[in-house]
Amino acid sequence: MSDVGRPAAGSDEEIHQGFRSGDESALRLLYDRYGPAVLHVAKTVVGNHSDAEDVVQATFVAAWHNRDSYQPELGSLLGWLLGIARRKAVDLIRVRSRQDRVADSLRHVAPPASSGEHDTEAILEQLVIADELTVLEPQQRRVIELALYDDLTHSQIAAVTGLALGTVKSHLRRGVARLRKRREMDHGAY
Repeated sequence: MSDVGRPAAGSDEEIHQGFRSGDESALRLLYDRYGPAVLHVAKTVVGNHSDAEDVVQATFVAAWHNRDSYQPELGSLLGWLLGIARRKAVDLIRVRSRQDRVADSLRHVAPPASSGEHDTEAILEQLVIADELTVLEPQQRRVIELALYDDLTHSQIAAVTGLALGTVKSHLRRGVARLRKRREMDHGAY
C-alpha cells in the first residue's frame, strides 16, 4: 500500500489534523515540538522564566480551545503558536502593570493619619468612577480603562483592542460624558 498523499508521521499537517480533531496526543506532540520556541519568545517578551512558563501554558490552552481557528494556508503551526504566545505575553505584562498601578494608587489613596476633607473627596471620586465603569458596556469600559489606567493614546487603544479609531474616540467621548454626568449628579446630592 502506498503512503502517497498521506502526511508524513509527525509532520505539521499530521499534527494539525489530530490537533484539530481533538486528539490530545497531537496536543502533546505540538507541545513537545514547539514548546521550547514558545518559551523562548515568552521569556524574551516578559523577561523572566516563571512568567514565561505561565505564558507557555496559557498559549497551549488557548491554542487547544481555539484550534478550529488555525488556518494552515495563512502560516505554519509554529507561527500561529508564536502569535498567540506574543499576545499572551503582552497581556500578562499589561495585567502586571495594571496591578502595580492599582497597588501604587491604593498606597496614595490610603488616607494619612491627619487626612482632610480633600483626601476623602478624592477617594469618593475614585469610587464613583470605579462604580460607573462597572455599568458600562464591556467594550466601552475596556476603552476607558485603557485610557484612564494605562494612559494609552487613542491610536494605541485602537491597536490594542482592534477597534477603529473613530469607534475608540466615540466610546471615550460617551464614557467621559457619562462619568461627568454621574459626577455632577453626585456632587449635587451633597
